[in-house]
Amino acid sequence: MTTPEQDLGQPAKGAIVREAFAHDCKAFVARASRARYGAAFPVLLRGTRDASQAEMDRTSALRSQPTPFDEHPLLVIWETTQACDLACVHCRACAIAARDPNELSTKEAKALLDDVKRMGTPLFVLTGGDPAKRPDLVEIVRYGASIGLIMAVTPSGTPLMTKEVLVELRDAGMSRLAVSVDGPTAAMHDAFRRVRGSFDHTMRILDEARSLGIGRQINTTLAPHNRTQLAAMAELVAQTEATLWSVFAVVPTGRADAHMVLPPAELEDALIELAAIAERVSFDVKTTAAPMYRRIVMERRAVVGPIGVLKDVDANGHVRGPRGVNDGLGMLFVSHRGEIFPSGFLPIRAGNVREDDIAAIYRDSPIFRTLRDVSALEGKCGACAFKRVCGGARSRAYASTGDLHASDPACAYVPRGYVE
Repeated sequence: MTTPEQDLGQPAKGAIVREAFAHDCKAFVARASRARYGAAFPVLLRGTRDASQAEMDRTSALRSQPTPFDEHPLLVIWETTQACDLACVHCRACAIAARDPNELSTKEAKALLDDVKRMGTPLFVLTGGDPAKRPDLVEIVRYGASIGLIMAVTPSGTPLMTKEVLVELRDAGMSRLAVSVDGPTAAMHDAFRRVRGSFDHTMRILDEARSLGIGRQINTTLAPHNRTQLAAMAELVAQTEATLWSVFAVVPTGRADAHMVLPPAELEDALIELAAIAERVSFDVKTTAAPMYRRIVMERRAVVGPIGVLKDVDANGHVRGPRGVNDGLGMLFVSHRGEIFPSGFLPIRAGNVREDDIAAIYRDSPIFRTLRDVSALEGKCGACAFKRVCGGARSRAYASTGDLHASDPACAYVPRGYVE
């Protein structure tokens, strides 16, 4: 039998790659699991910062300082449940209404938090599905905060996240609340989330969190439906007084298909617009699955222009700058059943927290090690001087080609002198 270690450099079978774009998530997961790595569960990365000014400063410092990514990730994301009352068109989790009886128990969740703390990771994000579907959510947040983890929660825009629950989460030690807004109007957002009223509930949650002094983040999925709405979205983020806007470039996995991925030139223009917005707003802006945004920001900040950035290189010809978080690099994802993945968008199973040491998996698994090795990158990404600070979205490369090391097909940048 071919092992993950032996098979890392091999493209997936064409049928499996095509199924990665399909909406029949269960069929894709089952077939991909048998053919490659034994299981496949995607996930959403969420950024986190803290509610109080002291905690916000603490997290900001963590983000700005070099992180020993080979020893531990900056953040761990746990898919608390697959259950959710929304039916989002892009859902990487293929969420369903009912909870899975094989979810990690409360006891197992606390053991996971202990392991993450021991590993040295400071940030822990509870995502879903909808974390509010778990009755032990507050208990889990309280335990994580009590052992010194920065705890963030990403609920869905539904009636489940009441003001009473927000008070309990705040008092339990939740540092950051992150909600998704995928359009500046109710019509646009609700059509994407496929549940009428979701926009109104999301805005209510943001307003109530603000009144309670809870730190707030807005996540937005960048897709064809809202490509022209970045300025309007930035205005909405400012009005809510959120401190971070995280923009996600679609990876074709879960319910998302290739038609939801912006063409390279269009994504490049969108990221340039986003960088320009970031220069004039009071809140922070980050991207998920769009690491090329770092290149764009560096180019704009260079005193002598983009060419100046390309001259500031190390002995290996890599542009100098902080190592960017990417799939398996500075982050790790745990599914609702305990499977360990480089990210929720990269369905390659590396282990299970019920059986494996999460720190050993992150540090020593061939899957994670190869994702942290920039010399393994191929194509444009391999030839790019920005590969250390960017590296391309490994999840999108894998979803599109079946090859972890291939070029990110959504990137428009062509390295100087590169020929296909």
